Amino acid sequence: MQLDDLPPTAANYVPLSPLSLLRRTASVHPERIAVRHGAVSYDYATLERRCIALAAALNAAGIGPGDVVSVVAANTPAHLEAHFGVAMAGAVLHSINIRLGAREIEYQLRHAETKFLLVDDEFAATVDQARSGLNIPLVRIRDAAVPPAEDGSADYDSFLAGGRADFVPEQGPQSEWDAITLNYTSGTTGDPKGVVYHHRGAYLNAVANVLAASLGSHPIYLWTLPMFHCNGWCFPWTVTALAGTHVCLRKPEPLAIRAAIAEENVDLFCAAPTVLTMLLAASNGTPVAQGRRVRALTAGAPPPAAVIAGCEAIGLDVTHVYGLTEVYGPCVVSEWKAAFDQDEPAARARRKARQGVRYHLQEDLAVLDPETMRPVPCDGVTIGEIMLRGNIVMRGYYKDQAATARAFEGGWFHSGDLAVCHPDFYVEIKDRLKDIVISGGENISSIEVESVLFEHPAVLEAAVVARPDAKWGETPCAFVALKPGHDATADELIAFCRTRIAAFKTPRTIVFGALPKTSTGKVKKFELRERARALVD
Repeated sequence: MQLDDLPPTAANYVPLSPLSLLRRTASVHPERIAVRHGAVSYDYATLERRCIALAAALNAAGIGPGDVVSVVAANTPAHLEAHFGVAMAGAVLHSINIRLGAREIEYQLRHAETKFLLVDDEFAATVDQARSGLNIPLVRIRDAAVPPAEDGSADYDSFLAGGRADFVPEQGPQSEWDAITLNYTSGTTGDPKGVVYHHRGAYLNAVANVLAASLGSHPIYLWTLPMFHCNGWCFPWTVTALAGTHVCLRKPEPLAIRAAIAEENVDLFCAAPTVLTMLLAASNGTPVAQGRRVRALTAGAPPPAAVIAGCEAIGLDVTHVYGLTEVYGPCVVSEWKAAFDQDEPAARARRKARQGVRYHLQEDLAVLDPETMRPVPCDGVTIGEIMLRGNIVMRGYYKDQAATARAFEGGWFHSGDLAVCHPDFYVEIKDRLKDIVISGGENISSIEVESVLFEHPAVLEAAVVARPDAKWGETPCAFVALKPGHDATADELIAFCRTRIAAFKTPRTIVFGALPKTSTGKVKKFELRERARALVD
């Protein structure tokens, strides 16, 4: 017998799936509290029963393997249950951004070919408008915090009771490559793309989160990050694997976050830098928890070092992670080393703002020249494009083979983010490919300029884009939102920047006002670029 004459069998090979994580926890820790949401609280035995009931009800409604079940809901227990129950029916979960308008939701429903809808009452009117003319069955998710939408639709809990009592849920997929969820990109420059996740990637990133965040057993996790965003960075499955408690929060408002941290004894939450900025401003230097520190993972736009330093001052231990919808949320982490503790506070904050190194279960991360596909020198200066490959990468874009081929050209996933690699192999983003400012032949990182502006005590938010210039080609143009009760002039901010960065990097133009944002909280730089082009001297 040759060594390779040993094919896999049912005894030694089972396709990886997050479904197994709930099955184990419900068996080993049935009594532990799984969910808290206002007055609602139940254990893991109940969570598993409810997820199976959802699968049975979907099956009774005609939903089967490969069908798309769309959910429009806040961070509620029902949304968490959908992350297991839909897959238990063999179907594919499609969590829709709750901030989208009717036309945007309609596009996704049509493109995804949605077969069934679960809709939170708060968003009922928008979804009803979106599905007008579409024959999609719908069930309402009732929440005590929201007045019910009285339109005769079945409510979620009654729907759960409609499945067969003897229904046997799917234990996992036939193949790890089977789709488990469908997530749509922001679509800031055109129609959003449908990103297909497979069971293998979802399982591996859920486990990788445990390692990247150094999580122990039974964490109390606060749902500030939307579950619709990359399936909550896979944390519905991560927290469940650890028999932790999911503390649901409908809206990530600063005072509500602080109250939940104190009342629920929260250990960890995830949030975009925008949420950290709001929390920091609302805290006014007051610790978020007395006598203990709370962990926070942040990703999105690179967090300014000043924001990280401010968060640490109010008792938050911030870890920066990096990723995109196409890689299941975060799969790169700014992993901390004991040697970094010797740095001065400002230097520590700058280190934490780096994107870092690959997740334990992601196979490769590199900064490559996109033309030659060769690694750039690890000198902290030479710019290339962040590229990733491994099991924590999407199957591809739904119904878009051309875009999939472009994204995977050369055997790597092309992120579109420009970065440098430091001598210690930590990666640091300098800009998006389309956001770099080229002035007089010099490349200027908009992120670097934004980080300096954030250091000014009056600045709440800042975004820098290129403004056309007859002499230099382009110059930096900064759009700034000031903190309530604070004042600053354009000349003051320009002078402030000149003391910290080279003169050619300093913004020539400052525009004050609220920053336009996408439905996921990202600054609409494409809109700011249009505004900058419209400015006249």
